[in-house]
Formats: sequence, structure tokens, C-alpha cells
Amino acid sequence: MDAQNTDAALPATGRADEPAPLRAWHRLVETFAAVGTVLIGVLMLIICADILARNIWGASLPLVSEGGALLVVTLVALQLGATVRAGRLARTEVFILPFTERHPRAGAALEGLFDLTGAVVLGMIAWASLRVIEKDLNAAEFIGITGIATLPTWPFRALILAGFAVAAVEFAVRLIGAFRSMGGRA
Repeated sequence: MDAQNTDAALPATGRADEPAPLRAWHRLVETFAAVGTVLIGVLMLIICADILARNIWGASLPLVSEGGALLVVTLVALQLGATVRAGRLARTEVFILPFTERHPRAGAALEGLFDLTGAVVLGMIAWASLRVIEKDLNAAEFIGITGIATLPTWPFRALILAGFAVAAVEFAVRLIGAFRSMGGRA
């Protein structure tokens, strides 16, 4: 990977040579990742509390399985944009890195195709999530057992939507960078 692509993949925020809107975007992406990290801690606390409750009272705490499942999807969605930005998605680097070194423009085009695919797929997921949130709001969807403990699902779904939307835009930002590294203007 050449130095230009390496710099684009690094998650440094606030570099002096970046335009202010790009620095603000990077801060937003990293903020989403930080919220996802906090949710990992919350999930760990919930699981530990559930283990204690099972050992002390012989029963699970309410909302642990349903809430845990929603939290896992939410934190993955929130951290996805930063993962894309850092270039840490799973891919066949055994092929792409040597190919890009030998054929920089073709490698940038291949990276651009990967980024375009990511932007389109995650954009479609975000778009589909709008209908899910609308259904949750209209039906007053919740998890849990009425009378014991319930939690609305729409806040989780909204965070999932936001995470996928941010990741889709981050793929688009990388796509522009791939076009620029091919020598074109984006």
C-alpha cells in the first residue's frame, strides 16, 4: 500500500491539512465508535449482573437476552464507520496489496469498486431501516414482558440506522479518495 492510501486509512482526526468539514466528519465517525465502545461496557455490566442474579436468586434478570441482542447489533453498527475509515474490514489483502503496488491505478480502481459496493449495500440497509423504525413507532414495539420490564425498540433501531448511514457515507468518502488516487478529480 502506498503512503497516500496509508494516510487515507488512518483514523487521525483534526489533521491540519484536512478541510474543516472533513475533520468534523472524522470526529463524528469517531464519536459513533466511542458510543459503541461505551455500549460494550454497558453490555458487559448487564451480563455480569445477570450472572450474579442467576447465582444469587436462581433467576435471570428481565430484558437481558433481548436487550443484549439489540445492544450487540447497535454497537456493531455504531463502530462500523470507524472500521471502514481505518481500513479494517476483512478482505483479501494477500491479493490487493501486491496488486496495488504493481498497478497503482488499477488497485485504486479495485478499492473504489469495493468502496462503491460498500456504500450502496450499507445505504440500502439504512434505507430499509427507516421502514423498521416507522413500524416500531406506529406499533409501539417493545421488548420484554408487560408488567415486569419493557423497553421500546425504536431508540436501538435509530442508532442502528445512524450507524449504517455513517458507514455508507464513510465508504463514499473513501470512494472519492480512491478516485483522487487514480489521478482523476472527484
